[in-house]
Amino acid sequence: MTALLTDPTTQSHISAWQRDLGAVRRLAPKTLEAYLRDLGQFIAFLSRHTGGLVTEATLRDLRPADIRAFLAARRSDDLGSRSLARALSSLKSFFGFLEREGVLTTEALNTVRTPKVSRSLPKALTVLEAKATITAVSELEETPWIAARDMAVLSLCYGAGLRISEALAITRADLEAETLRVTGKGGKTRLVPLIAPVRQSIATYLEAAPFKLGADEPLFRGAKGGPLSPRIIQLRVAQLRGALGLPPSATPHALRHSFATHLLGRGGDLRAIQELLGHASLSTTQIYTAVDTDRLLESYRAAHPRA
Repeated sequence: MTALLTDPTTQSHISAWQRDLGAVRRLAPKTLEAYLRDLGQFIAFLSRHTGGLVTEATLRDLRPADIRAFLAARRSDDLGSRSLARALSSLKSFFGFLEREGVLTTEALNTVRTPKVSRSLPKALTVLEAKATITAVSELEETPWIAARDMAVLSLCYGAGLRISEALAITRADLEAETLRVTGKGGKTRLVPLIAPVRQSIATYLEAAPFKLGADEPLFRGAKGGPLSPRIIQLRVAQLRGALGLPPSATPHALRHSFATHLLGRGGDLRAIQELLGHASLSTTQIYTAVDTDRLLESYRAAHPRA
């Protein structure tokens, strides 16, 4: 889209930025797609705003008012604060790249405030709910190997703190005696210890699986032998929600939240939890301290005679 609204030189800068995001910064594909979409929308706005092709001169002459006008236009399209903040982050990434490459410098972005985003706390399950979510699979699924598969995947989410995409990307080669090599966002790898119940659930699945599993092929398979779709696990958890009377917030990702919250509640080190979750920034992990504090206050108010 940007190629039709920019001159060839500017388009070459956009292509170079895209390569930098993918090859150097190794952004996840969906994040990269969002960044490019944000820039494309900004270029389209600038083209309408200035009445012509967007060039280096257009970008160099940007004023804070232009950025604010773009954000106001996006806000009028019912874009939320979180998406606006990401759009501004995308623009800062692009212009930061241009500055590093010696193409141009602009101060316009530095004076525009990032929209305030209300940070919602992750909704964790209780220990009993998390355990029940895993064990109840065998009561709902009649095919033994599929029940074992789903229990193993959910065990990885709760017992190892994996994202559903990380769990489904595991190969047999990633499994070691007591650890698991996990490939997370941006292609970053980390080693995660496997507690005994998680190791046992994986072993049970491997023994029951009717398919030959190559060392470098996805470990978890669908009913016909292909790679397991995340949608299957999401539907399984939705089925479990109904059977166990769990809230709508009970999802595969809620098991990952529960992993972090329960570790922290038992005295787990925040830095260690950051490593286990694969968070790039400690500030992302710190949100779980608020979750744990909220749970503590709820218990206090419910139990204290003068609360």
